[in-house]
Amino acid sequence: MLTTEQFEARRQELEAELGEPITLDGLSADFRIFQRKKGHRHSTDDLLTAWYALEKSPPVMRALDLGTGIGTVGLLVLAGMPEGMRLTCIEAQDVSFRFLGENIRGNGLEARVDARHGDLRELALEERFPLVTGSPPYFDVSAGIVPADSQKAHARFELRGDIRDYARAARLHLEEQGLFVLCFPFAQKERALAALRAEGFTRIAHRDVVPREGLPALFSVFSCRAVVGAPEEAWDEPFVVRNADGTHTQAMHDVRARFGWAPSRDHAR
Repeated sequence: MLTTEQFEARRQELEAELGEPITLDGLSADFRIFQRKKGHRHSTDDLLTAWYALEKSPPVMRALDLGTGIGTVGLLVLAGMPEGMRLTCIEAQDVSFRFLGENIRGNGLEARVDARHGDLRELALEERFPLVTGSPPYFDVSAGIVPADSQKAHARFELRGDIRDYARAARLHLEEQGLFVLCFPFAQKERALAALRAEGFTRIAHRDVVPREGLPALFSVFSCRAVVGAPEEAWDEPFVVRNADGTHTQAMHDVRARFGWAPSRDHAR
């Protein structure tokens, strides 16, 4: 793993090479990541998808992350699972894959992460996994203006597959009784459920995420299994990120603690 000084030196090298601002940010208490300041960045969606996977899955030694981007969901799962766990991940977009590699090397994870550069719709590994995670792009290309920036465009819009493609890839690579965890916009929850059911997932739990007390839910996280028997669904109580005054809720402090962070400053207010 790079030292603080080495991380900063590498950040400056990336800025000089790419000709744009690069930030160095904490992903967990142990892992740091490089991100484009004006590109697609780590978000609460990623954090809570990884957390939900850790909440719903028993400890595992292998996991697969689909459409991994710069690595945020997969590396957070790695941070929360037993030491020695191995992560396989796949990302097609060139810039994101470049930063995925930088983040793997920067954190000294080359021996624990197998990063594949390719389209998840073409993924056909012989290995099966007890846990698969994913953060699909949220929008059909007809839903808005696709950003000119390729990294942002592929992260937000369904340019290389949609939620059903993610569900299909997950189903193909899951062990029997394996768990698929993902996130999707609250407004499109029925679309997500339909895609999961269509690909054979029969045990589905979901939890809506409210960004701030008093506001509507923004996105939902899902935990799914393909189990023989009648379909079952479970609704966990909504997860509220911030209180009405803007401070983090106790639930969010607990999530941060799961990844090794000390309570944020607003905890004592």
